Parts: sequence; C-alpha cells; structure tokens
Amino acid sequence: MSVTQAFWSVPPRAEEPAYRVCMSCLSEVFYLKVPMPDCPTCHGVSTYEAFTIEAIRDWGTEELIARAGLAQQEADREAALAASVKSAD
Repeated sequence: MSVTQAFWSVPPRAEEPAYRVCMSCLSEVFYLKVPMPDCPTCHGVSTYEAFTIEAIRDWGTEELIARAGLAQQEADREAALAASVKSAD
C-alpha cells in the first residue's frame, strides 16, 4: 500500500519567498506548501526555511535546484487543474 503525502499549503505573500527547503537534510524543496507531518526524507519537523529560486541556485546542489523546478511545475499543473475544475462548475 502506498501512502500519499499530505501537505499544508503556504499562501503566497509578496514579502516571503515561495520555496521551502528542509534545513535538516537540504535535499527537499517544496513550492507554496510543506509536507505534514514531517520531511519525507529526514523526518525533520518544522525545519523549513523560505528561499527564492535565485538563492537556491546560488547555494543548492544540482539535485535541489532540479527539485525546485519540478516543485514549481507541479504546483502550476495543480493550479491549472483547479482552475479548469472551477470553471467547469
């Protein structure tokens, strides 16, 4: 049986970057959300810090940078799907 990861959404705010990086393992990044109850890799709790994509590109590993891009693409797909469902109503 596979377990689906649950997330808390993090509403976008102009003064705060959209990406959340797990500071315990530095290998997980999420866009406008954080997993609950903990990091899926290291199981750290409340270990997320907000960063811009530019900051992640400055110090992140190639893998973390790639994950950041995938996280934003996934969020964009989810938003498009939600918009299409809402417009169908």
